[in-house]
Amino acid sequence: MKIFFAAIAVLMFLSTSAPAQTWESFNAGMAKAKASKKTILVDIYTDWCSWCKKMDANTYTDAKVKDYLKKNFTMIKLNAEGTTPIMYQGKSMSPAEFAQGMGVSGYPATLFMKSNGDGITLVPGYSEAPMFLHILTYIGESRYDKQKFDDYLKEKGVKQ
Repeated sequence: MKIFFAAIAVLMFLSTSAPAQTWESFNAGMAKAKASKKTILVDIYTDWCSWCKKMDANTYTDAKVKDYLKKNFTMIKLNAEGTTPIMYQGKSMSPAEFAQGMGVSGYPATLFMKSNGDGITLVPGYSEAPMFLHILTYIGESRYDKQKFDDYLKEKGVKQ
């Protein structure tokens, strides 16, 4: 019985000490991306958005998604209704102004940007983990410069 409880204690320790996915604030994330040269993912959400919560609970917790994000992206969480001003391209603005300027019309919205802050694309709505992983690899491998997303999915054998 002692061995059983010792094993449970070790498992609990390992599960709580595993490196967590690190979400940055907008300003800190932009600085980190510039220094690391990593592509930026901005998760634009609101507190009342049920699909945003589902994305957090189902998609961002998927092991493959978490691993790919950690290795390839600087991850920023941005509450579109937040009150803390952000700096983007030398201008101070509200999160709502930034979201509107990027074309966000609903939540969740996932914005991908180059490490210098230039926009790549905006993905509106909720994505299941398997499709989101395809989106991440398409962006992470800079395939958007070479081919359309539909062609990328066909190449990977994904039926839509």
